[in-house]
Amino acid sequence: MQKNYLILLFLVTFYSCRKATASPPPPINSFYKTTITADDRKTITPEESKTYHVNTTYKYEYRTGNPGHYKYNYDVKGINIKGDSVFGNINTEGKYGAGILKIDSIGEIEINTEWVSHGKLKALDKKGNEYQLIVQ
Repeated sequence: MQKNYLILLFLVTFYSCRKATASPPPPINSFYKTTITADDRKTITPEESKTYHVNTTYKYEYRTGNPGHYKYNYDVKGINIKGDSVFGNINTEGKYGAGILKIDSIGEIEINTEWVSHGKLKALDKKGNEYQLIVQ
């Protein structure tokens, strides 16, 4: 009887010490992008249209997504480092976003944004120029 227990103990120890050879789980499919681009503000995907929401109480133009993964669209205005007035439209998801600014002397430029406080954003264009923006 003791011999059976020793064999059982040996087998349990042997199998529990083996390395797992299972492959990692497959990635989760999601329509949420990890980054926002300036072109995201131009169209709404069929998946986003299912969750399209407008609320005039808040400053965003519209919102898509689900709780914890909302993407917001804002009209913004502000100034560049020279003090020139700029305005445009951006999409944000979480702390970061992207969009287009219109500058009278240059035309349209693509920007990447980051929230710095409530209603205020810092933006950078591809040349490294900085803009201070507020949501309208």
